Amino acid sequence: MIDVRIRYFIRILGIVSVAAMLTLSACGDREARGDYPAANGNNCLPNVSLIDQHGSTFSLASLRGKPVLVDFIYTSCASTCPMLTAKIAAIAHQLGPALGADVTIVSISLDPEHDSPAELAKYAKSHDADGPGWIFLTGPPSQIDQVLALFKLRRTRESDGSITHSIEAFLLGPDGHQIRQYNALDVSPEAVVADIDRARSKG
Repeated sequence: MIDVRIRYFIRILGIVSVAAMLTLSACGDREARGDYPAANGNNCLPNVSLIDQHGSTFSLASLRGKPVLVDFIYTSCASTCPMLTAKIAAIAHQLGPALGADVTIVSISLDPEHDSPAELAKYAKSHDADGPGWIFLTGPPSQIDQVLALFKLRRTRESDGSITHSIEAFLLGPDGHQIRQYNALDVSPEAVVADIDRARSKG
């Protein structure tokens, strides 16, 4: 009788161990796709005014109330920025009519010294990113640096004029606080849209 119980106990332990391994594997797969929990408690939608691609003053605080997907690019970037914008464009395409109505995408310039509203509008159009609900922002360098600091990011200008920067994107909840962060080149559009849908359902 004791042997039977021991064998049963060992069998249960084996099942639990396999389940735990599968759970860890699933978490690892999620992170391998570039989709991570937020690691920043800052309010990332403060009462800071920037300038959109149409030349209008735009307050980040006005975005509160629905999820916001934020990334950082600059128009003369010839390496990662076009790939990053292409990934965000794929996400925008999957969001469909929800973009603008239920969620906003914001791309903030890392080169405000050169990225005028007209340059941002041109960049948006050439990268299929000029639809409703996708806002490109520039502004005084000091304010751009202030916003970057909220995301715990910084920009570094190299001797050739290029800018070293992060390729992360961030999903903010309706209160302006981060929900998820992404390695934007690795994450799948489907994973980001699923996160956005969960944020929308929580309201």
